[in-house]
Amino acid sequence: METIKITKKHHKHLNNPFPSTPKSLPLIQGSLAFNCEKLSSHQIFTIGNDFEILWSSNNGGCLSISHQSKPARPLWSSIPGKAFVSAALAETLVEESRGSFVIKDRHIHLLCQDQTIDDIRVINDQFHFDGPFTLHQNVQFPLVLITGWIFSKKIKKTNQSYVIYNKKDIQFETKAGYWLLFDQKTSHQIGFELKLGQPNFAIRQRRMGRIRIRKRNLGWCWSLTRPKGFVRISSTETENQPAAELKIPIPQHREFNRVFLTYSSEGNERFYGFGEQFSHMDFKGKRVPIFVQEQGIGRGDQPITFAANLVSYRAGGDWSTTYAPSPFYMTSKMRSVYLQGYDYSVFDLTRVDRVQIQIHGNSVQGRILHGNSPCELIEHFTETIGRPPELPDWIVSGAVAGMQGGTDAVRRVWDALRSYQVPVSAFWLQDWVGQRETLIGSQLWWNWEVDTTRYKGWKQLLKDLNAHHVKVMTYCNPCLAPSHEKPNRRRNLFEEAKKLDILVKDKNGEQYLVPNTAFDVGMLDLTHPDTASWFKQVLQEMVEDGVRGWMADFGEGLPVDAILYSGEDPISAHNRYPELWAQINREFVEEWKDKCTGTKREDTKEDLVFFMRAGFRDSPKWGMLFWEGDQMVSWQANDGIKSAVVGLLSSGLSGYAFNHSDIGGYCAVNLPLIKYRRSEELLLRWMELNAFTTVFRTHEGNKPSFNSQFYSNQQTLSHFARFAKVYRAWKFYRIKLVKEASQKGLPVCRHLFLHYPDDDKVQRLSYQQFLVGTEILVVPILDKGKKKVRVYFPVGETSTWQHIWTEKIFTGKGSEAWVEAPIGYPAVFVKADSIVGETFRKNLRNSDIL
Repeated sequence: METIKITKKHHKHLNNPFPSTPKSLPLIQGSLAFNCEKLSSHQIFTIGNDFEILWSSNNGGCLSISHQSKPARPLWSSIPGKAFVSAALAETLVEESRGSFVIKDRHIHLLCQDQTIDDIRVINDQFHFDGPFTLHQNVQFPLVLITGWIFSKKIKKTNQSYVIYNKKDIQFETKAGYWLLFDQKTSHQIGFELKLGQPNFAIRQRRMGRIRIRKRNLGWCWSLTRPKGFVRISSTETENQPAAELKIPIPQHREFNRVFLTYSSEGNERFYGFGEQFSHMDFKGKRVPIFVQEQGIGRGDQPITFAANLVSYRAGGDWSTTYAPSPFYMTSKMRSVYLQGYDYSVFDLTRVDRVQIQIHGNSVQGRILHGNSPCELIEHFTETIGRPPELPDWIVSGAVAGMQGGTDAVRRVWDALRSYQVPVSAFWLQDWVGQRETLIGSQLWWNWEVDTTRYKGWKQLLKDLNAHHVKVMTYCNPCLAPSHEKPNRRRNLFEEAKKLDILVKDKNGEQYLVPNTAFDVGMLDLTHPDTASWFKQVLQEMVEDGVRGWMADFGEGLPVDAILYSGEDPISAHNRYPELWAQINREFVEEWKDKCTGTKREDTKEDLVFFMRAGFRDSPKWGMLFWEGDQMVSWQANDGIKSAVVGLLSSGLSGYAFNHSDIGGYCAVNLPLIKYRRSEELLLRWMELNAFTTVFRTHEGNKPSFNSQFYSNQQTLSHFARFAKVYRAWKFYRIKLVKEASQKGLPVCRHLFLHYPDDDKVQRLSYQQFLVGTEILVVPILDKGKKKVRVYFPVGETSTWQHIWTEKIFTGKGSEAWVEAPIGYPAVFVKADSIVGETFRKNLRNSDIL
């Protein structure tokens, strides 16, 4: 039976501008039974040296996990009397269109929503372990293994099939065994792994009579009354009959493809994280899908989402679409869970009292974290998934000017920046490979070598800039376009990759040409053993020219029906692809550094850096720097400047320590009735915002001529110079935060929840304000025409806050104040009498900013 169907919508150009929410399975609810003979009313089981599981038979049976340092504060609890493990076999429909994906649930063929606990065993050594798991060499005993059955005791009819077959007085009961293993991973992490047996079908005779909630003679305790007319009878009673003798067709299914983990949540518990999210900080009440894809154009902001959806299938996206999701969260109650692996998953937080994670697979691995604060939870999380390296000094020393247009344009703008005394770290030249004209405008040639026609005297340009300590950054991605028409090309990288057989294949074994913008491209098969060495050689040529950084774009668009060298499931590989893409780039950076000798190796001014937008859970380990992708050039909440703040903060809570956005946004639109153009005011306010992020980088956008640019006039140039100097003024503190991030995983830019977790007002904040480290409070202007902002000073702070422009002191804890913030003077505060605040203000005065 085929359980997945994939449809392509790449060339569908007239669509419903208001697409419906994708169909999904409802929250699965089942009952719990347990073996009264083996499980007493109250038991404590030790896991490793630091954790314990408490079993209680009260209210139908409940499990809770806690750290031994705080046994009264559960890290995870099941719902009394309710199943915490369920499974199903369901059909899946995936719709794909140019990097956007919609995953829909269809018919359910099997559903085992109810659960028994047969036994809870403590495993003290490997010789007494007989579960279907492979124990690692460093496993910490004791382990706890929970075994039992999941089954379905209700008749549920779908459109095409019965979950349970029923014929007169015969009932089919679908059931499968499960094994749930808990083991200590670190002093602050407990691992869990769930495996399911194959579903099978038992035939039960229908028996009339009164139902008893407890049948002590059978050793079973139920939390709910069972369906009228059915009882569980012991194996000694001859009720089972071969289905073949009855001539009853039994559905044949080899394994489940949905697993559900259900556990308790408190009504006032707030959920943060889930990777880089752009519309919300708190996800309580929402269903959060975890799947890498294009974020969309508008994401619900109108009228642009309407237009994008109309001309390209679901191109507008919605609140949940993101380049870099993560199956991780932390809560306001200091609980944190994350999934391992790469299967598609959905976190259902729509019920007040519970969480249900739906995993598209037949097994689950994950971890439960212990921490006494949000900062501790991030530190413990990144201890496992990995942390970024320290960034090169040059990338955090001044502005990165995003430019296009060729050598003459770069030199002209460089002269202007020098005349305004702008501290510049680098020029980022996205169009270094050249451009070609298409029906939708100018597009880059995706063949990663310099266009010597556009950039005449390329090496001399790099040499001249480097002489003034200005680096050059370029652009690449894991896609290659046929380039036989490209003028002045030295190599045809598409043909090289095709010959080496390192491109992703389609179901027919041919190179998969993936629609992207106005042309088709081949994608590198990052699972092929020859891909990394070949692409690193491409990067090597770029670096030998003098390039010291690049945007490693894309990574989110692997087709879900692709055939990979590794043979792995392409849907899971889709989420892993951006991590592999980051890994190849990072390996090259480290290998290049190792090859350098003498003073060049010790000179951090020559270190390489790359930045990318696509990611998944472990991307912080491989990625060096992230940017938030393609925001609209607007003030709107879901895809404009406000979303850039939300993405910055949510990603920081998920381990992405170094992130930033394009100054001014990226996506402009120039349609007859719908126009999005970057205004000067928006550009200036975005400069003020990004002067307090890890990297201060501009982008001309997809339509430079329609956008206000930092070099457009005297006002924009002087404002750019002013805030490049503001950015430079806190470099001393930025360096400290970068080091801290590499050691602990804490982000440079932080939601106030990290340091004031008990403040209810802080918990409700979204894009309104944020911290830089612990010492700087930023309250940006994010609305057109606004000249003042409302600032909240949190409860729990022992210091007072000082306004950097007026030196006014704000002493009220848990209070609000309206603060003037005209253009050029954003509301920024430092802790009064702190060394950071004094040094920051001193540097501003030395730069003639104060």
